[in-house]
Amino acid sequence: MATKKAPAKKTAAPAAKKAVVPAAKKAAPAAKKAIAVKKMTKADLVRLVAEKMEVTAKQSAAFFDLLTETAIQETKKAGEFTIPGLGKLVKAQRAARIGRNPQTGEEIQIKAKTAIKFRVAKAAKDAIAPAK
Repeated sequence: MATKKAPAKKTAAPAAKKAVVPAAKKAAPAAKKAIAVKKMTKADLVRLVAEKMEVTAKQSAAFFDLLTETAIQETKKAGEFTIPGLGKLVKAQRAARIGRNPQTGEEIQIKAKTAIKFRVAKAAKDAIAPAK
């Protein structure tokens, strides 16, 4: 039966000399931590829409299911689906290319594929993150 070896004792490394950093290059004071805000879930969104539109939660959930289903069907068929004021779901073709295996460095052939992108509408971008 093999015996376990005791972990090696750690010795303190000699203190490294601190580099003198000019005042202009010192790091800025740490920014205040942002207050954590709970992300809205699908159930929260369904409840909110039901309250605002004065419909039942079941009808609101059915609306979101229909929107999702329609977006998928139209993107498959036409290649894009637009939600005015929010953005556009777009089907894009990616060409075949040569990549590299990061572990071995060996070149590999990456197949062509279809990717889905969401392009945010300008109105939504400006409302969320206004230009400076």
